[in-house]
Amino acid sequence: MAATTARGGLARMEQRWGVALALPAIVGFLLFTAGPMLASFVVSLTDWTIGGKTNWVGLDNYRVMFGDDDLFWKSLRVTLYYTLLAVPLGLAVGFVVALLLNRDVRGRGVFRVLYYLPVLVPSVASAVLWTWIYNPDFGLLNQLLRGAGLPTGQWIYDSSSAVPSLAIMSAWGFGNAAVIFLAGLQGVPRHLHEAIEVDGGGAWARFRFVTLPMMTPTIFYNLVMSLIATFQVFNEAYVMTSGGPDNATLFYNFYLYRTAFTEGRLGYASALAWVLFLLVVVATSLVFRSARRWVYYETGDGR
Repeated sequence: MAATTARGGLARMEQRWGVALALPAIVGFLLFTAGPMLASFVVSLTDWTIGGKTNWVGLDNYRVMFGDDDLFWKSLRVTLYYTLLAVPLGLAVGFVVALLLNRDVRGRGVFRVLYYLPVLVPSVASAVLWTWIYNPDFGLLNQLLRGAGLPTGQWIYDSSSAVPSLAIMSAWGFGNAAVIFLAGLQGVPRHLHEAIEVDGGGAWARFRFVTLPMMTPTIFYNLVMSLIATFQVFNEAYVMTSGGPDNATLFYNFYLYRTAFTEGRLGYASALAWVLFLLVVVATSLVFRSARRWVYYETGDGR
């Protein structure tokens, strides 16, 4: 009986310590995440403007957004277009570089550092650098094209090529994805490659039947993170294009910022923020549902 009582007292003490240690994180979440989110939803039901009178309008902001706001639909199309370009390109570049860095060559550590350096460049500094690279008159890219006898372009200064140019720029920061891919590649069992070799398979067979299936969980993780990041792209439009030309780079996050802090319509901007949150939830949910068909796990039931 005494031993049982002692164990019960120890369990209660561990429970109290667990709650006490978790309390700062819980309080921080309530004050700095859940609280502001709830407040922004309440604000989205008003017509609050900076320095103006606030009135309760209910769902009018959402009705205007979906029914009368052409810029909302424009920003949504631009963001989706950028996502469809930047996500596959970034994943492909990161995966190829990881395959190269996984090879046993001299100076491999130096190459890994060099390939990761672009990630360490602040995003604003990177945007300024690429603005110079894309300059149609004296930019580095057009100078290289002229030197090679190839046609030049207007890049971010033309509405048809602005978003593809920014998608190419985003692939420059492949370092994070490459590091995660590299960690996944080093976890692929060597004996599976050896089994393919014994059966007479070459490099393509090893990649197709071993490397790629074993890397699908890592690809899935990078896909989700890249998808969320592209929905929140902002610095490129703010620093490089200001949403132009002709609203060709009016990304959703930039439109939200402009509505809130340039036009001062905080109520409408809060409604935009909640729609963005729901879009991210829906997009990631679809990716998670699709994962059942293509993500392979070595343990358990497989897929």
